[in-house]
This record gives sequence, C-alpha cells and structure tokens, in this order.
Amino acid sequence: MAEEDPLAEPARGGGFVYEPVASREVVTPERFGEEHRSLYATAFDFSRKEIEPRAEEIDHKKPGVMTGLMAQAAELGLFMVDIPEEYDGLGADKVTSMLVSEAVARNGSFAVTAGAHTGIGTLPLVYYGTHEQKQRYLPRLASGQWLAAYSLSEQGSGSDALAARTTATLNEGGTHYVLSGTKAWVTNAGWADLFTVFAQVDGDKFTAFLVERTLPGVSIGAEEKKLGIRGSSTCQLLLDDVEVPVDNVLGEIGRGHKIAFNILNIGRWKLGIASLGAAKCSLADGVSYAQERRQFHKPIASFGLIREKLANAAVAIYAGESMAYRLAGLLDEHTGALNKQADDYAAASSKVIEEFTIEASILKVFGSDALYYIADEMLQIHGGNGFTEDYPAERVLRDARINRIFEGTNEINRLIVPATLLKRALQGRLPLMAFTQQVIGEMKTPEALPPRPDGPLGEDLRATELCKRALVYATSYAAQKYLADLKEKQRILGALADCAIDLFGMDSACARAQQALRDDISDAGETHVALCRLFCFEARARIFQQLRRVAMMMCDGDELDKLYDNLGKLDQRYRVDYMGMQDGVAARCLAANGYLIK
Repeated sequence: MAEEDPLAEPARGGGFVYEPVASREVVTPERFGEEHRSLYATAFDFSRKEIEPRAEEIDHKKPGVMTGLMAQAAELGLFMVDIPEEYDGLGADKVTSMLVSEAVARNGSFAVTAGAHTGIGTLPLVYYGTHEQKQRYLPRLASGQWLAAYSLSEQGSGSDALAARTTATLNEGGTHYVLSGTKAWVTNAGWADLFTVFAQVDGDKFTAFLVERTLPGVSIGAEEKKLGIRGSSTCQLLLDDVEVPVDNVLGEIGRGHKIAFNILNIGRWKLGIASLGAAKCSLADGVSYAQERRQFHKPIASFGLIREKLANAAVAIYAGESMAYRLAGLLDEHTGALNKQADDYAAASSKVIEEFTIEASILKVFGSDALYYIADEMLQIHGGNGFTEDYPAERVLRDARINRIFEGTNEINRLIVPATLLKRALQGRLPLMAFTQQVIGEMKTPEALPPRPDGPLGEDLRATELCKRALVYATSYAAQKYLADLKEKQRILGALADCAIDLFGMDSACARAQQALRDDISDAGETHVALCRLFCFEARARIFQQLRRVAMMMCDGDELDKLYDNLGKLDQRYRVDYMGMQDGVAARCLAANGYLIK
C-alpha cells in the first residue's frame, strides 16, 4: 500500500480512508477517566438544573438571565478548559473540551453563547496571540470577567470570507490601525468585551485584530430576529474609524486567513459534539413522551414505527460520538507529543488542528445533520403537542437548524473533505495513489479482496474495508477524468464527501465496538455490536448508492458499464437481523430513559 508502514507512525488526518479498519486503539467514552467523567457531570448538572428550567426566559431574552448563567458557568471553571495554566486556565485536553461542549448543549441558545466565547472567541488568542496579548486578555476570559466574540462574516462575504470589505489602514504615526466596516451575524455581540475582527490591510492583506468594545467608534447593531437560538445575541458590529493599537494585531499582517480557517476547524468539531449532546437530550425527551403517551390503550413506545425512530436516533448518536471522541484522541495524541515549553508550542498546536481538517468538517456535517434529523423525529413522536411551545421539541428543532449554517455551511464543509484528501494525495502526504493501485489490482483478482474476519462484526469490518476501496477508486477515477476541473464539479464532490462521512462513521463505529468487545465491556456483545451493525448496514448502502450516482454523472455507455462492474465487485451485500436489533436498541433506550450508553 505504501513504501512505509503507515501504522508505525501517529495517525494522519484522512488516514481512515486507507488504513485497515480497527487497526488502531481509539479514544471512546468507555475509556474516559474519572477526571473526564467528573467535569462532564459538573457541566451536565449545571445545564440540567440551572439552564433548562430557564429556557423560556432565555428564549425571550429576559434581561440578566444569559449573562447571569454565563457568570455561573465561569465560576464552575467551564471557561478555563482550553486556556493554558499560565494564563489562569486549566490547560485541559481536547477530550475534556469536547465533553464540556457536549454537556452544556441541552439549551441551544446557551450552548451557542458559551461555545462562541470559549471556542472561536477565545482560541484565536490562545493559538496565535503574543505572550503580552495573552497576559492582557486570557485571565479575564477564563474568569468570565470578559466575554469574547468572533467577527469574520459580512453581508457580502459569508462563505467567501476572504472577500471581506472591512478596511484597516495604518495611521501616519505607525501606532494604530484605523478600522472601518460592518461585520454581520456576530454571535455574542450584544455582551462581548473583546472581538477578533478580520479586515483588509492596504486592500488585500487579510489580517486579524483584537478589538475592545470600549474603543471609540465601536458600536453594536440591533439584535437579529431569528428562527432559533433566540436567547443568544446576534448583531452587527459597526466599526467607524476605530483606532486599534498595532500591538493588537493578532498573528501576522496578511496571514489572517490561517487564523480564520483553522479556528473554524476548532469550531467545527466543537459544534459537532455539541450537536450530539443536544441530540441525546432530544432523544431523552422523545423516549419520555413515548412512554407516557397512550393511544389504542397502550403506550406509543410499543409501536414499531416509534421504536424505529428511537433506534435510528441512538444509532446516529453512537456513530457520531464514536467519530467525535476518536478525533479528540487524535488531537490529544499529536498535541501531547509536542514540547509545551517550546516557544513555538502554540503554533505547533495549531498545525495539529489543521492536520485534522477533514475529520473536523466531517464531524460538523454529521453532527448537525444528525441533530436536525433526530429533533424532527422526536417532534414527530410528540405529534401535535410537539408543534406547540408547551413541549421542548419545537424549540429544539428551531435551535438545531442554525448548526448546518454555522462554522461554514454544510455545503462548504462537504467540498472541503474531498478537496483536502486530493490535495494531500498530490502532495504525497497521504498514500492514496499507492492504495488506488492496490485496489485496481484487487478488483482484477477478486480473491485478493479482504476476507471476512471472524467475530460478530465480521461482515461490517469487511464492508468497511470494501467501502474504503470503492471510495478511493471512484475518487481517483474522477480526479483523472476531470483533472483541475474537478473543483468545479460540486455535485460529484458533494457525493464523494457524503461517502467519506459515512465511511468515517463506519470505521469509527467498528473500531469502538471491536474495542468494547476486546475490553469485555458489559453488554458490548449486544449494545455496541447492534449499534455498530445497524449503522454500517445503512451506511454501506448509502455509499454504493452515491457512488453509482457519481458514476452516472461522469459517464455513460460502455464506460458506465465498466464503472458499475468494478463497483459491483466491491458491493458485497449481507444480511443483518435489522428489525430484531432495532427492537433491542429501542428497548434499551426505553429502559435507560434516553440514550442507552451512559
């Protein structure tokens, strides 16, 4: 597959596409330590006891409620997680950071407010700030004395962020940059004290600045009237000849794009896991209602189509959290190998984030899509009651919709996945060309294809291996057919991205379930195996359906027949006890009053 054994070195971003399934140990919820579980419990209890009872007040922006809750969260240390110890933070690992993001996701408005402060609001400074800038601001952000916001988008530059028109001009004395322009959709704008603002220096040098709210010329627009997350603050940031000291340039002049895009990577994996945290709460609401609501003289939880909804929700959450904490473990593994005392530690840490760009985009898309699907299905379980404000289902659905737009739309993130894979293959960073040649050879000699391993997951492990080969084969075919023009074939790229997302889910679910079996986790043979098998069965079918669609987009006639024939060699179908496993998963969700793995 490659001249060197890829398993002899730390996992690379995108490595799941070609590495043998379940070939590495992965971080899973089953392996969390006591410190992880304790902080999660603290954050979750705060969310359940303090935030959720005030959901209506939050939605109606009752004065002082959100800022009061943010102050309480700060007192619990929830804002300190990602901030280094030398600046009054905890300097915790990425697993802890993800756990806190998941735990406070019960209320969408609070999750967005806290996430924007601790994530995209604070982390540009953590990764790219000077020591003096960190000393000045991070202790205030860690304590909650100040709140932070991230100001990238403008009305004319959303996904195309580098087209921003906000200007920054150095004054004659060379002491200040004068910023002018309007930033749009700034989360936390109504109460933030510090903004990371992106502007064009001399018209074409995209640069980041730290802008304090109290500077003359800074003003905040009216609150946006939104479909969901109504309790969060979203306003325009108006900059009218604001004089920002040169010491408040963040990073280098003209290198703001590195900050903007890498911080969005962090925002993506945090948003992905937060979406799954909200999905768990939504599932718990659906389970509770299904057990209480009676029709035809019995609880609706006994009906097959209701149990199917519960099972499908649990399966999606299982795959999502398998991806999320695997990614967190990869980030921690790479960051842990760095020298914390080195002057370039922050810069090196930011490169670790960039390494897993593909997985960050996958998690964002999968998590946000899964939450919206689950919120919609749980509302359906509530029937007409779900359409009213008397139950939380309607708020959860409204709040969930923004996540497919935040942190780069899901369409943009889908394009990032195959584009990054192909770029890294051409750079020699991923051995996809060698793997493609291996796959072509295997298709000529089908007996060379991976056999079915022994064990309860044998069919799923083999299916995952074959899906890897199908995706790499189709992607290579498209790259050779279109060359540089492939970047314009968005529907093909989008379909390939959907396959990669499902593949990462299959690979992560298989790795987790296999690990649970090896670790002899209680009930692993039923719970983990069922969840993994149900996800893989559906994902495999989706992947080959998408790849056949890609084939039709690219060619017809004999060429299409050849592509279909080769894909058919990899499309090895199998049977699972689909209804039986779904019923078992649903029954365990009902017994657990929500998601079946605690």
